[in-house]
Amino acid sequence: MKLQTHSQGLNGTLQVPGDKSISHRSIMFGALARGTTRIHHFLRGEDCLSTLKAFRALGVEITDDGEVIEVVGKGFEGLKPANAPLDMGNSGTTIRLLSGILAGTSFESRLFGDASLSKRPMDRVSIPLNAMGADITGQGERCFPPLLIKGRPLHAIRYEMPVASAQVKSAILFAALETPGTTEIIELAATRNHTEEMIKMFGGQIEVEGLTIRLRGPQHLSAQEIFVPGDISSAAFFLAAGAMVPNSRIQLENVGLSPTRTGIIDVMKAMGADIEIKELNEKEHFGTLVVRSSPLSACEVSGPIIPRLIDELPLIALLATQAKGQTVIRDAEELKVKETDRIEAVTKVLTALGADITSTADGWIVNGPTPLHGGTVESFHDHRIGMMLQVAALLVKTGTVELAHSEAINISYPTFFTDLNRLEEREAH
Repeated sequence: MKLQTHSQGLNGTLQVPGDKSISHRSIMFGALARGTTRIHHFLRGEDCLSTLKAFRALGVEITDDGEVIEVVGKGFEGLKPANAPLDMGNSGTTIRLLSGILAGTSFESRLFGDASLSKRPMDRVSIPLNAMGADITGQGERCFPPLLIKGRPLHAIRYEMPVASAQVKSAILFAALETPGTTEIIELAATRNHTEEMIKMFGGQIEVEGLTIRLRGPQHLSAQEIFVPGDISSAAFFLAAGAMVPNSRIQLENVGLSPTRTGIIDVMKAMGADIEIKELNEKEHFGTLVVRSSPLSACEVSGPIIPRLIDELPLIALLATQAKGQTVIRDAEELKVKETDRIEAVTKVLTALGADITSTADGWIVNGPTPLHGGTVESFHDHRIGMMLQVAALLVKTGTVELAHSEAINISYPTFFTDLNRLEEREAH
């Protein structure tokens, strides 16, 4: 696919798709709660649809009229054995969180995914879940998909997280909801807290004290009405584009601003980006963001902020190519087990476009500002790398940018190119 290049400015207002993490969890909590949960502004990307289809296969009644999704939940006991292995597609969130939900059932489940997901290790969830009494097996020592989950009664555990991962934490919490006793999780670093917040939203009880989380089960949840705010990980592509492309002003409405997810804003402001937060709803953590083009300066990105922006790090690497000085990004080993090895993938594609970027064991060293030029690149079937490359292409002054496997973008943002065109058209007029 030929990408848009040499943008003269991006101007306009957008509402980005619903938050991917919350969309996944809204289906899951709706299925496990009692009553009918109504979900507004659900992200109909391929990953979240994998979650929806999986719960339908598990006997949960789910209807979608194109505007509102209704999930008729009957508690954990309402889940039924699927008639066939469950297809997780490309979704690491679906397979890891669903493993926690299915671990304590009374039946057997098989979970598989596409070629990319089959290369992602699941031992990080199978180890703590098996410690709770689950019977989860996969392929090889790292428990790669496909997985076989033999549902069994579980017992509470105390678990010190060896990695900072919201998916692992959430898998344990879902299992704990149907497990007698108090399960205690000690996080390595604070990660996105959507699962904890949604447990409370659905009437559950959970205690969070610093990095320690305690949940006493079993618990019963009640159906809710949910509005899914815009995904800050999707908004981030327009924040970066608005900051780097000259003559730009972009307004992004109803963006989720959970403090566990706003690391991208903190880093961009540290680099000198002109970002304004308006109409902030502090209780429900969403608001409007306005970004204007501005000069950028290098900075260091490392330590506790990394889990708050793990999905935005490829974009930060791109921002660094246009920032004055040397940017160092470290402590991001987690990027190696995403949809692809994002450290090596980002290094390869940005180097192909003229960036001065070097990969390290846990991140990058980027020197800037560097003019970017045309080239042929690929997404590595990774939605975030595909969108990052379209933002990079907007900065290209010479040549064209050809992107292979652009369809990966449908995983999280099916209307990405349409929304970008709207901003370009407004400028043209």
